[in-house]
Amino acid sequence: MKYDFTSIMERHGMDSIAVDRPGKDPAAPGGPKEGFDIIPMWVADMNFPTAPSVTQAIIARTSHPAFGYFDLSDAYFDSIIRWQETRNHVTGLAREHIGYENGVLGCVVSAAQAFCSMGDKILLHAPTYVGFTHALGDAGYHLILSQLTQDEDGIWRMDYEDMDKKLKEHSIHFAVFCSPHNPTGRVWEKWEIEKAMEVYRANDCVVVSDEIWSDLLLDGHKHIPTQSVSEDAKNRTIAVYAPSKTFNLAGLVGSYHIVYNKYLHDRLLKQSSLSHYNSQNVLSMHALIGAYSQEGQEWTDELCQVLSGNVAYACDYINSHFKGIYLCRPQGTYMLYLDCLRWCKEHDMTMDQLLRAGWDVGVIWQDGRPFNKPYTIRMNLALPLSRVKEAFERLSKYVFI
Repeated sequence: MKYDFTSIMERHGMDSIAVDRPGKDPAAPGGPKEGFDIIPMWVADMNFPTAPSVTQAIIARTSHPAFGYFDLSDAYFDSIIRWQETRNHVTGLAREHIGYENGVLGCVVSAAQAFCSMGDKILLHAPTYVGFTHALGDAGYHLILSQLTQDEDGIWRMDYEDMDKKLKEHSIHFAVFCSPHNPTGRVWEKWEIEKAMEVYRANDCVVVSDEIWSDLLLDGHKHIPTQSVSEDAKNRTIAVYAPSKTFNLAGLVGSYHIVYNKYLHDRLLKQSSLSHYNSQNVLSMHALIGAYSQEGQEWTDELCQVLSGNVAYACDYINSHFKGIYLCRPQGTYMLYLDCLRWCKEHDMTMDQLLRAGWDVGVIWQDGRPFNKPYTIRMNLALPLSRVKEAFERLSKYVFI
């Protein structure tokens, strides 16, 4: 490969929650026992160097010593339009459809505030990204969950009848859709999105579609933008993207929305402007331009190959070594979502004990229960394969015994 996905980065002392927080913060996982180093598999950032084009763009901008007020450049908007056309086959996207967001969660809350009243109910799928739970709950909204179900092949599916029933029962007119889905890793097919959007249309819902994982596709799966499935979907959806997951840029801050409907666009911008918080960062702008370059395209393609290999290794290892641990192989993202119910029951172990057993040997995995499904663990596989192998060997030797 052209790019480096095998070197082990030293992240200690380099502003990394993933390696510096375990064992030091009551809200974080516990740290390892003596003799074990940390293998960070919890926070959803990557342990790979970002694309060279990103650091080159930042270095080039910092060579000029002024960082005053600025406007988003033509190059910024052109980069997004080109990226969406190349990666997602989006046509007709124009500058006026794109807006800066400090983060996906900020956009979700701004949209809720623009189109809901305080205390309104909002529909989401469960398992649910924990960020949605906290952000919307803290903002005063009540979450109604429609459970994803697994078919005979273990594939996660939406329950359209349940969605429709809950939208009607609770008079809900605002929904959050996650595509690809976090934490299950489902990459929805076009017909699935079409059916979901028809349910939302029938219940007059504004939809926020979180598509932050849309570049991280495994084994050749393809992302279908929610807004592309119909003219109605295009006009009732606020789609949110970011280079942060793809290029490991969460610390720089910088997402963006795509909104075609002018009414939705104007209401969203008005709401997000009220706090005077949603202001762009000049370095994140240049980072996006560097990321959404030709080299960034090539780097992303290699990254997806690496992640596909990591996921294949991990799933095969779990299925052959960890009896009683179940998972559906993800089609996108770099996260696994493990169902540990049978293993815990068979070994008379609580989830807290199981999580602690992994942390003790340096496998810093994440409690999956806050994602609204009991007996689950979420694992980040965006590490060099050598570290993924080391993690599973430790789990086999010390935990799942």
